[in-house]
Amino acid sequence: MHLSQITPSIFSSLGLTTASDTLGCGPSPIGREVLILIDGFGANTFELFADAMPTITRLTRHGIVQTAFPSTTATSLATLTTGTLPGTHGMLGYTVQVPRSGGRLLNALKWDERVDPSNWQPVPTLFERASAEGIRVSHVAAERYENSGFTRAVFRGAEYRGANIVPDLIAETKAALHKTPSFVYLYMNDLDVAGHNDGVGSAKWLAALSMIDQMLAGLMKEMPAGTRIWLTSDHGMVNVGEKIVIGQGNPLLNNIAVIAGEPRARHLYLNDDHDSPAARSNVANEWQEYLGQRADVFTREEAISNGLFGAQVSADAIDRMGEVIAIAKADVVLIDPERADKEGSMVGHHGGQSDIETQVGLLTTTLS
Repeated sequence: MHLSQITPSIFSSLGLTTASDTLGCGPSPIGREVLILIDGFGANTFELFADAMPTITRLTRHGIVQTAFPSTTATSLATLTTGTLPGTHGMLGYTVQVPRSGGRLLNALKWDERVDPSNWQPVPTLFERASAEGIRVSHVAAERYENSGFTRAVFRGAEYRGANIVPDLIAETKAALHKTPSFVYLYMNDLDVAGHNDGVGSAKWLAALSMIDQMLAGLMKEMPAGTRIWLTSDHGMVNVGEKIVIGQGNPLLNNIAVIAGEPRARHLYLNDDHDSPAARSNVANEWQEYLGQRADVFTREEAISNGLFGAQVSADAIDRMGEVIAIAKADVVLIDPERADKEGSMVGHHGGQSDIETQVGLLTTTLS
């Protein structure tokens, strides 16, 4: 079961003719579907912290879902909304270098208005496809995201309903279900923020999880009978152990021009005189030799041949991809020396390939 299969399956249940129900969702009970995405809610949370989420634990577990690489919000949400893998939709991480820009980075969540969102992510979203067939699609999330480049790249086709507090989130979701067939995507990032700041399992993280659980309980009381609710996530999170600052007491900055990605999944761009497969291999070997079992290191060519970003990789994706890609393992993080204060202060991280980061749940209930 893969993250890319969720929205096609739900939209198929609503009658979208170009989507397939590969997850066995079956027909929508009354034509009202709600997909809640809790940012940073890994599958391991169910067993470890069940006491903090009594409402969520009562949902039916539809299965464990595998995310794409890297296990990070920008990539996962593009995978969710397009039904394609990163090599196709081109959202390859939290930050990547803009080709032929002189080293400028695109932060996918903050964006850069010099980059056209529809060109950067050209795949039609499931939201667009569903809207074209008469399915009412709504996106409920914080007001600040409404006009962002990321929203325009990944969530095209949905009516945006901004809401900053729980009562408004519930009210907007309820209003979006007035007509059928309808689909609502509801996004909450409180758990992810608490995890980055204080760590998974911290008091603030548990408070955020409890708040989300209470929100779900309130939402379920307000939705029309027969509404089907789905709950999933974009990634899990690990708490930091070993911090390695790139280039501080190690050779990892040798021949590196630009550092992108994030501490668990680095895109590395090399100096101009290392623009060859052999040069990339030399740098990757140096990284692997130094890091050993603490990371997996790939050249661009190896990443493509190993299907790291999916079986199909577009020319644009290749153009954006790091020439060397380093994926931290265990509880290791690879810190950009220019962002050492911010990255080093974060407790929770994600982006890597561990089960904790890449496995999320898919839960469901139909309201009576």
